[in-house]
Amino acid sequence: MEHEIAIRLIFFVSIFILVALWEFRMPRRALTTSKKWRWFANLSLTVINPVSLRLVLPVFAVEMARTAQANGWGLLNNIGTSSVVALGAGIVVLDFGMYLQHVMFHAVPLLWRLHMVHHADLDFDLTTGLRFHPVEIILSMILKMSIIFALGPPVISVLVFEIILNAMAMFNHGNIKLAPPLDRFIRSFLVTPDMHRVHHSVIVRETNSNYGFNFSVWDRLFGTYVAQPSKGHQDMIIGLSQFRDPSRLTLPWILILPFIGDVGKQPINC
Repeated sequence: MEHEIAIRLIFFVSIFILVALWEFRMPRRALTTSKKWRWFANLSLTVINPVSLRLVLPVFAVEMARTAQANGWGLLNNIGTSSVVALGAGIVVLDFGMYLQHVMFHAVPLLWRLHMVHHADLDFDLTTGLRFHPVEIILSMILKMSIIFALGPPVISVLVFEIILNAMAMFNHGNIKLAPPLDRFIRSFLVTPDMHRVHHSVIVRETNSNYGFNFSVWDRLFGTYVAQPSKGHQDMIIGLSQFRDPSRLTLPWILILPFIGDVGKQPINC
């Protein structure tokens, strides 16, 4: 665990390059806005967000798991269970927590203001999966650490989950083409790009669907699963109806968007 940063960075760079090449060779849709400026804004957040986390929080998820283990905090640190079961339980429970968090960020107006940054992107590619407002990232980390405190998963479980979460964010936001039979097979247990793209539709009832990050089972269990966009993947419009001007989606503007932006027809219960 002493090499956590290096391990995570290696996986991040490797998955980023793989999905970027996949997008270049087999794009699902033609992009509608300048890739250069979108990527600059979206990738800048991958630098701003970790710095913001470090400035605000004394520990992150893996460090919290290590502290919980050392102090005997959490359910799994106080019951007899195998390391394999504990590893799996940690990944599954954390993923369910992220699903619930995602629903909450659509349902609560104040949280939706933060989450609009993610949905205001006018195109959908792997950098969209990295486009989150720093305050949302901080709140998400606090939620993860709360789950870790209560559950007490092994340190390796949390590290694996963080790597999977980051990798899947790039994969399921990828502008990549999968053969329909392969897509159907993968989405029976994991979220695919075609499945998650529906969630980025400008149509509100589609925006309020397919909340899963990693496992597709949560959307199926809780009735939030929509198989395909009503207009098809080629003709669907990405983003939010109230933000259609690419010149107003630069890095400075998206950082202040939660404080001045129009919330539109969200949240989920409007």
